Amino acid sequence: MAKIDVLDLNGKKVGTLDLAEEVFGEVNHALLWETVRHYRAAQRAGTHATKNRKLVSGSGRKPWRQKGTGRARVGSIRSPLWRHGGTVHGPQPRSYGYALSRKKLLGALRSALSAKLEDGKLTVVESFDLAEAKTKAFRKSLDALAVKKTALLVDSAKENRNLELGSRNLEGVEMVKGNEVHPYHLLRYDRVLFARPALEKLQESLKRTAPRRRRAAAKEVA
Repeated sequence: MAKIDVLDLNGKKVGTLDLAEEVFGEVNHALLWETVRHYRAAQRAGTHATKNRKLVSGSGRKPWRQKGTGRARVGSIRSPLWRHGGTVHGPQPRSYGYALSRKKLLGALRSALSAKLEDGKLTVVESFDLAEAKTKAFRKSLDALAVKKTALLVDSAKENRNLELGSRNLEGVEMVKGNEVHPYHLLRYDRVLFARPALEKLQESLKRTAPRRRRAAAKEVA
C-alpha cells in the first residue's frame, strides 16, 4: 500500500497517510477526456439566438397579388429569401449539457487523483486551520508547501471562513469542498492540496464504489 507524507502549513512533515490501491491505481486517459468534455459542455451558456421569420420586423401582408404582375410569387417580406428576412434553421437558446453515468464520473475521479500522485502534484496537509483570515499569511504557507503556480485547495465539508477569506484574492488559487471536487478541478490546476480529513473521506467513498476487479487486485497486492 502506497503512502504519502502529511505536512503542516509550514511545510514540515507531521505524519503519513495510507493510500488505497483501489483509488490510486492506473490512469484512464480516455475516461478523463470524456469527463472534462462533459463538464465543459455543461458550462456553456447556450444563449445564442437568431431571428426567424416570426421574429423579424415587417408587415405580414402579401406584397402583391399572386398572379398577373409578372413577378415571382411572394407571401411575405419577412421571407428568408429577402434581405432583412428571417434566418432558417439558425441557432436557438439551448443547453449543451448531457448525461454522464455516476460510474464513469467516479472512475474519472480515481484516475485524476492517480495522475496527480504520479506527477508528484498531490500534497496532503494536516488541516487548513488558519489563525487569521490574512491573504499574506496564507501566501507564505503556500510558498512553504512549494506552490509556485496554480493550486486547488480541497477542504472538508465544514465551513472554514478563514481559509475562504485568506485564499479568495490569490490569483490561480481556488477552494472547493471535499464533496464537490470534480476531475476537471484536479486536472485544471497545477497542484492539489488536500486537507487530511477531506482526502480520507473521499478515499473511503471511492473505495466503496470501485469496480470489483479493482478491489480484488488491490487485495492481491496487499
